[in-house]
Amino acid sequence: MTSLTRILVTGGAGFIGSHYVRTLLGPRNPLRPESRDDVRITVLDKLTYAGNPANLDPVRGSERFAFVQGDICDSGLVDELIAEHDQVVHFAAESHVDRSIVGAGEFVRTNVVGTQTLLDAALRHGLKTFVHISTDEVYGSIEEGSWRETEPLKPSSPYSAAKASSDLIALAYHRTHGLDVRVTRCSNNYGHHHFPEKLIPLFITNLLDIGKVSLYGDGGNVRDWLHIDDHVQGVELVRTKGQPGEVYNIGGGTELSNKELTELLLKECGADWESVEHVTDRKGHDRRYSVDCTKIRTVLGYEPRKDFAEGLAETVRWYRDNRAWWEPLRA
Repeated sequence: MTSLTRILVTGGAGFIGSHYVRTLLGPRNPLRPESRDDVRITVLDKLTYAGNPANLDPVRGSERFAFVQGDICDSGLVDELIAEHDQVVHFAAESHVDRSIVGAGEFVRTNVVGTQTLLDAALRHGLKTFVHISTDEVYGSIEEGSWRETEPLKPSSPYSAAKASSDLIALAYHRTHGLDVRVTRCSNNYGHHHFPEKLIPLFITNLLDIGKVSLYGDGGNVRDWLHIDDHVQGVELVRTKGQPGEVYNIGGGTELSNKELTELLLKECGADWESVEHVTDRKGHDRRYSVDCTKIRTVLGYEPRKDFAEGLAETVRWYRDNRAWWEPLRA
């Protein structure tokens, strides 16, 4: 008989966290088809502006799913929940760079203090595994080549600085206390159910709605794009096969300048460059991110499966077909 693993997923009503939950609890789990019934998931989400309960509707009827609305900084609630679980997959974070530039306080509170609150409870209750989801932005900008997991962290924005701080405190709990902490650092995600403030969903919904988009600077900033299917695959490999105290980069393998990406989005949405307005570049805007994924490929067998052109076309179709999901969010 398969033993049941009880997983607490923080930020599970957001873009990536909800896809992780839907994937593990869906009727066909492509990540683990041989064992679909060995996990029970509780989502803890504060339901801030980027958390949407509708993202979890497909799994709400599952007997292996539960939802708790709450704050990861609420030590009493966190302690109660972690006492009832075996593992944590920690997605919850404030993640929008522009918002962090305007006001960093909530980013420090959620990303640093919230993570520390979870780690303290995990330590008290002897949690088996703590997977901390981070970002390639903690490495800062790189002119050529790709960042490996051993590179020093050089964050540029208040957002990435708060994430780097949470990475370091999580790894410190492993080194000091022996807590089984595993850290993932992903490149830029894209796909359906993405809150329309990040580049791809913002541009798609703008082009479908008002017909205009704003491109920072000269559009030469380069990002690697990772479909949420592939990100979830990487996270699950780290949860089930990763090693304590290790960091794993997760990338998609498609590097594009923002100008190149804009060209593709214009084509998919039936628009042209008349729809693009160049605006003043963002403060501290990193020129290029690139992560070396050799470690997760060779050690855990990770391989991105989603072709970018196919994934982007699917994403545009989803937003075109699901106005009822995103129009209230824009309003």
